[in-house]
Amino acid sequence: MRFAHLSSAPTSAPELVVVQDERYLAVRSLGAEYATLQQLIEAGPEATDRLRSAVAAAPDDAWQELADVTYAPAVITPPIVLAVGLNYDEHASELSLDNDSGPVLFSLFPNSLGAHNGEVPIPVHISEEVDYEGELGVIIGRPAKNVTPEEALDYVYGYTTINDITARNVQFQEPQWSRCKSFDGFTPIGPVVVTADEIPDPQALAITTDVDGLRVQDSTTGFMVRTVAELISSISQSLTLLPGTVISTGSPGGAGRSRKPPLYLVPGTEVTVTIENVGTLTSHCTRA
Repeated sequence: MRFAHLSSAPTSAPELVVVQDERYLAVRSLGAEYATLQQLIEAGPEATDRLRSAVAAAPDDAWQELADVTYAPAVITPPIVLAVGLNYDEHASELSLDNDSGPVLFSLFPNSLGAHNGEVPIPVHISEEVDYEGELGVIIGRPAKNVTPEEALDYVYGYTTINDITARNVQFQEPQWSRCKSFDGFTPIGPVVVTADEIPDPQALAITTDVDGLRVQDSTTGFMVRTVAELISSISQSLTLLPGTVISTGSPGGAGRSRKPPLYLVPGTEVTVTIENVGTLTSHCTRA
């Protein structure tokens, strides 16, 4: 299944829906009282199984067309968003940073979450070096502690598309990376979360990024230094990954900082990240 949070009117709160082709079905119309995907995940796997059966039995006229709707972030109020740095050798090399010591882990602040087709405010008074990073997002489905790589994928609820936007000048001025990546709207995520059963191998997905129509990243998740399973296992050795936790798994090479001349995001820029079988995430840069 594919889940999103949609608003059908400018003043209405986003609601959890199931997306299928170019149509959507409100979860509340199926008698399920889950306002967000986080609530559904926390209800346990049986709740998702019941919802899947209800979706399969829904009459055709219960579905609505995906037109004139507004997306909210594909995840709302997750326990935490964890980001992994330098998980592709090419990206580590282009930033001249070492990735040999283990996963580089940092958190992203809640205010940074943004939506598909949403605006990314560019704070030009703070940074003129705002960069894109297309990444595969992983959503944890049940508490994960001390799991092995062999069992780690059993703890995945689903996958999504993330643009881990970064103020590069701030990144290289400070010893931690949370602030430079957590400005308002700097973590667009979505448009959907695809349940894990639809992605049999998270290491076999094409990932691309386009800036104003120019293809700037073109790779596959197969080039990750540490696989999704290895990341989950490694992180779970030191902390419990709670249901709904989002892990942004790193970006391939092709960042704007590495281009000659550099290519940074500015007001008016459109940036699109696409991950095969997961989704296409578009953001519109504005002046903060």
